[in-house]
Amino acid sequence: MGNSDSHHSSSRHPAIPTGSAGHISSNTTNSQQRQIHQHQTQPSSGVVAAPPGAYRMAGAPANNRFYVTIPRDVKPGEMFNVIVNGQQMMVKCPLENKPGDRLILTAPRQQQQQYVVTVPQNVRPGQQFRVNINNQEVNVTCPRNVKSGQRVTFQLPAPQERPPQAAPNHQMFEVTVPDGVRPQQPFALIANGQKVMVTCPPNVRPGQKIRFQLPIQLSQQELSTFKVNYDKDGWMRCLGQDLKFHWVFNQADDVNLSSSVNENAKVQYDESRRAFVRMFSDSSGRPSLVYIPATDYAIETSVKGTSITYAELNSIASKPFQQKCDWLKTQFNTLKIPWEEGHIKLKVRRQSVLQDAMDAIESIEVADMQKTFRFEFLGEPALDAGGVAREFFSVICTQLFNPDCGLFLYSAVNQMCMQINPNSGIANEYHLKYFHMAGRILGKALMDGQITPVHLIQPLYKHLMGWPVTFKDLEHIDDQIYRHLSELVNLDDIGMLCLDFTVTEDKLGVAETVDLLENGGDITVDNSNLPEYLDTQLKYRTLTRIEPQLTELLRGFYDVVPEPLLSVFDFQEIELLLHGLPNIDMDDWVKNTDYTGEFANSSGNKVVLWFWELVRSYEQEQKAKLLQFVTGTSGVPIQGFAYLQGNDGNVRRFTLHGDRNVKVFPRAHTCFNRIDMPIYKSKAEMQKYLTMAISMESTGFGIE
Repeated sequence: MGNSDSHHSSSRHPAIPTGSAGHISSNTTNSQQRQIHQHQTQPSSGVVAAPPGAYRMAGAPANNRFYVTIPRDVKPGEMFNVIVNGQQMMVKCPLENKPGDRLILTAPRQQQQQYVVTVPQNVRPGQQFRVNINNQEVNVTCPRNVKSGQRVTFQLPAPQERPPQAAPNHQMFEVTVPDGVRPQQPFALIANGQKVMVTCPPNVRPGQKIRFQLPIQLSQQELSTFKVNYDKDGWMRCLGQDLKFHWVFNQADDVNLSSSVNENAKVQYDESRRAFVRMFSDSSGRPSLVYIPATDYAIETSVKGTSITYAELNSIASKPFQQKCDWLKTQFNTLKIPWEEGHIKLKVRRQSVLQDAMDAIESIEVADMQKTFRFEFLGEPALDAGGVAREFFSVICTQLFNPDCGLFLYSAVNQMCMQINPNSGIANEYHLKYFHMAGRILGKALMDGQITPVHLIQPLYKHLMGWPVTFKDLEHIDDQIYRHLSELVNLDDIGMLCLDFTVTEDKLGVAETVDLLENGGDITVDNSNLPEYLDTQLKYRTLTRIEPQLTELLRGFYDVVPEPLLSVFDFQEIELLLHGLPNIDMDDWVKNTDYTGEFANSSGNKVVLWFWELVRSYEQEQKAKLLQFVTGTSGVPIQGFAYLQGNDGNVRRFTLHGDRNVKVFPRAHTCFNRIDMPIYKSKAEMQKYLTMAISMESTGFGIE
């Protein structure tokens, strides 16, 4: 008995593919399924089985086939009536056939779906009654000679053809072609206060009307009305003259949020305003990411294939989280390729699921990523009606983000969250393909409403959304380095430390010096260039050291999800979108909470009682945001709150700390899962400021 490919698996973890699967070919002739593999496995039974991979499944044919029996008394060559798709057709009896023979007919596929409904009681012929179809209420007229209790077939009216619509962020104009203008000849006119040239279309004569579009132009006053204020980090998006959203630092938020500038520091460094956004660049000959100042970054306000405009994005961003989720689902449904136009079938082996998934998903062309996917674990007779898809995403994410795989590491701050391993290339030579697949997996899960069980560190969510990354984000990568760098601004003479513009990296036990600037080892850090030194540390630790991996992760994600769709969310909401609202057991939370400071040994303190009453009254979304505020993530350990971990990997239970020195807003220490609560005078006062804090503040870290 010969060995078959389907039984091959690698003993390494992760399994490394022996070759890269090619893209799905569009010129394959197999009418039922088109696959990336050109070979097939031959099991010992002799039955040909499809190997693991991604298969492009053909859509529905343009025509339907029907069987009809030739009626009695119909002679060869005569015409007779049949009803097909509810419509009457004339069929000619072939000369070689006779009554009783069966014929095969083809007819255009019915574009509108037919529905069957039972006529309700007390409804007479000619009366209308209501039915609910696809969450849409429609009126149906009871036909003549039909009584209550009988079933009738009907179809929804065909949608009327819409007049030509202007492209997103464009305005439609109509003009009469002047006398003397010939087809293909340009002519000038004034539209929207500006002179434009319009070319007369072919077959159009003077006196006929034509339509054309121009980009919308808004005054500065009109532009100022379109602002997306997230109440996060002080940054908001404003509409520019190019009709794109640009990042602007909100002065008002700087007053509301705790100050990001240490007024007693020897060197002034504003941790919130010195912000950068990653941008794709091709200057290196390959797609790569570079940092630019946040205020220089612009994002499109339209999405190909939808009618989304800047006005709609601006409006949706101000709505509650659940309404934004519903809106996003609607946009995804618009972008999805209909089932009738084909779908993708993924076949993987459970024993080598990571390798098979990478081969399959990386072989799929970008244009096919928005098709419906169906999944199959080879050898397991399960029909994918949703359960297999959930299993696939859960298994893949668990293995892909496992630190043993070498692609991701536990966060040094919160071991519930994962960060990119900068040394992933040493552990896995195919690591960039796996990162590209990881991006596609996250994007596809988001589009299909699947929950991924792995949480990421906050800077990665910001990168996914094109959000400003600030110096404070170093806390989520390494809080000790963040604290050491933050203390530099308080020193009288930085030069005494003999620092230079380099960092030392540990490459599997080997120390390697990396320049933060060209010839950084020759540049001494002093008070005059300390802000630049802190900027280069931020850029290196949040982007440069993981740039190839992050580039592929984002490219894969945007193969599925257009970036502008995410602009209505903030970076904490994207975590809830990807991973779902946690299932929070309030009794377990209360039971596994410690009390310190003014609350020590007094869990019956009125402020404590108010706190738990308020939290119990919160919706799941607000509870999740409270967890994000205090612990840095909305995730809860599988074992419950008793196993919450701190930045050192040890168990640190949720802690309520009463502090009379904390005024107005509570303060979070995510390294220690602790919230410092003011001694509020009333429950209403607490509700006001705690709710504002979890909605406005990004997570922060205290120093102990």
